[in-house]
Amino acid sequence: MSPRLRALLRGRQRRAATAVVVALLLAGCAAPPHRPETAPAGDVRTGRLALAVQDQPGQSFSAAFELRGRPEAGELTLLNPLGGTVAVLRWQPGEAVLSAQGREPQRFPSVDAMVEQATGSALPLGALFDWLAGIATPVPGWEADLTALHDGRLRAQRKSPPPQADLRVVLDR
Repeated sequence: MSPRLRALLRGRQRRAATAVVVALLLAGCAAPPHRPETAPAGDVRTGRLALAVQDQPGQSFSAAFELRGRPEAGELTLLNPLGGTVAVLRWQPGEAVLSAQGREPQRFPSVDAMVEQATGSALPLGALFDWLAGIATPVPGWEADLTALHDGRLRAQRKSPPPQADLRVVLDR
């Protein structure tokens, strides 16, 4: 075998070994989402959501999600693209707790305050359960478009108070 061919094969072997190591490292980062044994009863909705806040691009985000429970007691888990948990929002009567990756859990006086802290914008979490069930619950300042819900898509826009916000949800099938 010529020295040039040997060098070419060694280069390919190194690249293949590097690719395997990178794949293993990424697989290690892709921990399955946390599913506590005390998850609230109710339907589980999964998919992706995106929130765009007008004039505040730093507060806009998108994430995979798992929504469990009901408006009174539930859990919203936000996941990164690799499936790792970024934040878990849990609530029940009298208690709302935000557990974000790498931080101590934070307690809030209400679900609304917790959601605003986690997402950077006020969102009608209680109405979101209805909207995902196909119920056009009115929320002051918000317009929900449920016409594509049969395709697993929901869009809700906050017109007031400012800043305007655009929430898009795509459900998994």
